[in-house]
Amino acid sequence: MATGGVASALHGLVYQAEWVNSFGVFFCLLNIVLFLTNCVLLSMRFYLRPGSLTKSFTDQVESLFIPAFFVSLAVILINICQFGVPHCGVWLLKTLQILFWIYTGLSAVASAGLYLILWSTLIFPIHMMTPTWVFPAYPLMLTAPFACNLIAAASATGRIDVLYAPAVALSAVATQGTGCLISLMISAAFIYRLMTQKLPRDFQRPGVFISIGPYAFTAGSLAQLGSEARNILPANFLDTQNSADIIKIISILVALWFWGLSMWFFLVSMGSLWKYLHTGKGMPFQMTWWSFVFPNTALVTATEIMGNIFESRGLQLFGCAMTIALVIAWIAIFATMVACIKQKKLLWPKSKS
Repeated sequence: MATGGVASALHGLVYQAEWVNSFGVFFCLLNIVLFLTNCVLLSMRFYLRPGSLTKSFTDQVESLFIPAFFVSLAVILINICQFGVPHCGVWLLKTLQILFWIYTGLSAVASAGLYLILWSTLIFPIHMMTPTWVFPAYPLMLTAPFACNLIAAASATGRIDVLYAPAVALSAVATQGTGCLISLMISAAFIYRLMTQKLPRDFQRPGVFISIGPYAFTAGSLAQLGSEARNILPANFLDTQNSADIIKIISILVALWFWGLSMWFFLVSMGSLWKYLHTGKGMPFQMTWWSFVFPNTALVTATEIMGNIFESRGLQLFGCAMTIALVIAWIAIFATMVACIKQKKLLWPKSKS
């Protein structure tokens, strides 16, 4: 998810060059390789350890990360829209439109199904609450980014007539709104937990960054779909004159609200790491470190979109600086992860002692 998110952030940079595009393609292809590798290794685990697949749905930690499979699929498809459509024929657009409808249905069923399993089999104490509770709703919140990148790619290549753009956009807004509202309710519970239990423990602290994603994805998608309203909607939509212009203004203003909320959660998340920066105390590596990257890729992309819409040089430069920081963070976390695997701190049986 983080790797594909970095590719999207690079694609959204206003300052484009051939080497920037090459970096984006590299991260896109690497993401596909990592996804397939994970699928193969997880399949081996489930085969070699019978029952581990069903147990993962009722494990208090692992169950919350099952939606990562669907989110990863969506990120790969978004990258294909960004880097593949401009270099392929109409067949790819038609295929991606079919995959969009399949993914939209899967995301709704997966989200509702996973929450029902969790609510039926597990109890999550409020003092252990983190924003990872929102993860089963994350697949819903990749539908609008998928839709807006699909429509933008079709529009940029002059093939918008190939898509059923109004249906794609409106269904994406419906599912995105559902996921965002679920996230809003869970965020309220998270703030209650912070007020009564203080910040999460060290190993849970990176998960605070997950609270950025839902609103950043929504902000970027609404703004991008709104800016494409004239290309998407038919004339006199809903029997209203200038409906596309009205929807464009409203979409961008609502997107600003969500962008501001995601920036606020970014400040809170960064502030939660102050004790490690202030004291020099290290934080033990966990796979949740990738939360430093993935949700922030959505914030960076939303910032880049806002900068382009408002033609703000400051926001565009800020987006570039954040993209550079994300790439550096990705390299550092990936190197640390590989080192931990070599040192048998990850993917290794725990010592009995």
